[in-house]
Parts: sequence; structure tokens; C-alpha cells
Amino acid sequence: MSGDLGPGGRPAVTTSTARPEGGGRTASGSSPAPARQWPILLVIAGAVIGLVTTAAGAFRAGAIIVGFALLVGGALRWGMQSVGMLAVRSRFTDVITYGILGVAIILLALMAQPDPLIRIPFLEDIIHFSVR
Repeated sequence: MSGDLGPGGRPAVTTSTARPEGGGRTASGSSPAPARQWPILLVIAGAVIGLVTTAAGAFRAGAIIVGFALLVGGALRWGMQSVGMLAVRSRFTDVITYGILGVAIILLALMAQPDPLIRIPFLEDIIHFSVR
């Protein structure tokens, strides 16, 4: 078996995928599945509420809810030790990804036409330049 080890005593061939940091259960194995995976269920529920709100005709409000759900996911990933299936990669990567996507969705919702709530001039210039 020692012939199968690579440098540093590690296996030369990976036979499984390591669980992401924080990828353990949020509750004991005897708890029902929703209790063990409540962080991802909370984020999914928020995104579904946002999508239903958007489908009901309130685009801006629905998109803001979706963005807020992603920011909640980032906050949970940052603040909790075990977040179950909410952990995809390393803590840093997950927090940055959830945060950037959440902020981008909220900003785009606030800038949406007609009657944008905020105006970001350089983004408007980029859009006008690319549409011409």
C-alpha cells in the first residue's frame, strides 16, 4: 500500500471528494432532514418567494427578495460553523460568491426600467455604448 502514496504521504490517486469546509450537518443525524439542512432550505424558500413575487407581476420586489436571499446565504455561510448543503466550496469562495451575486441582483433590480430607483452613470454609459 505504501507504493500508492504520493509526495507527503498522501494518496497518489483521489478516490473520493472531500466535503467542503462547513459541509457537516447542522443538526444530529437523528433529526429529520429539514432540521439538518435548514440553511439551504431557508435560502431556497427566499428565492422561491422572490420568483413567485416576480411571476405575480412585481419584478423589482421579486428580484430584490431573490438578491436578499443570496445575501442571507452568504451571511449564514460566514457566521455558522456547519451549514450543510449550503457549503459548496471554501468559506471564502462561498461568501464572496453569494455576496457578489446578491448585491448584483439587487442593484440591477433597483436600476431596472421604467423609473429606476437609482442611477449609476458609468453603467448607463456602458449600456448606451454597447447598444449603439
